[in-house]
Amino acid sequence: MADESLAAAGLYIDELNKIRVLEPEVAQQTAELKDECKEFVDKIREFHERADHFIQVADTMSEAVESEKMRVIGARNLIKSMSKQREAKEQQLLALIGEKKLELERLRVQYESLRRTEADQLEFIEQFVLRK
Repeated sequence: MADESLAAAGLYIDELNKIRVLEPEVAQQTAELKDECKEFVDKIREFHERADHFIQVADTMSEAVESEKMRVIGARNLIKSMSKQREAKEQQLLALIGEKKLELERLRVQYESLRRTEADQLEFIEQFVLRK
């Protein structure tokens, strides 16, 4: 009966015989809700920590990928440059071969001309020696 008169006044006695303003069942539910909220907040904090770690790892990987991408682009450009240099060198060598062929032909013609001149001079000398 004392419990009922206290309950009518909005006061309650809990299992430890302490006077409470809330009903024991509501107080228990409130405590459970508080514990669940604390667990939820802890899980959210852990989630944020893991998300931050994941973002940090993703950023690190992104930087590594960008660095590797730049290295590969540089290597590709170097290969293209080397290929163009090789083609230019090949063209230079082909032009040099052409020049040397022309010089060879010129020297061959000059040699033939000199041989004819020598032959003519030898013939002239023979005729001159025979006339005397």
